Amino acid sequence: MRQAIKQAQKAYELLEVPVGCVLVKDNKIIASAYNKREHKQSSLAHAEMLAIAKASKKLHNWVLEDVTMYVTLEPCLMCTGAIFQSRLKRVVYGAKEPKFGVLGSLMDLSQETRFNHRIEVSSGLFQDEISQMMKDFFKQLRSTT
Repeated sequence: MRQAIKQAQKAYELLEVPVGCVLVKDNKIIASAYNKREHKQSSLAHAEMLAIAKASKKLHNWVLEDVTMYVTLEPCLMCTGAIFQSRLKRVVYGAKEPKFGVLGSLMDLSQETRFNHRIEVSSGLFQDEISQMMKDFFKQLRSTT
């Protein structure tokens, strides 16, 4: 998760919402990314989506079995869909996302039994530190606009 936080800090410095993500297979980071929605002017450029794309390219496979995602913020519906579609094994996230999070906040899609794939979810890792980073970012953003 420390590496995901480092990715989030990169986003913060670029005035992107500070979300960072790393994908790990066999105890090795295979992909990392941070939010680039403003830079790419794309609502699809979430850290999770970018990391999944990098990992798929590196492994030459869209199926990412036995891969764990570490992400600073609870994934949204779009990213959770990509997590299911790419068959990730596990997601570990830091802070809850009460407005968009679907792995525990608004709902918990990991508990949906109608999907043909199951993901393990853990949350709260470095939650206080990540939540403070998010608060600081939005406070700073409001003061500059």
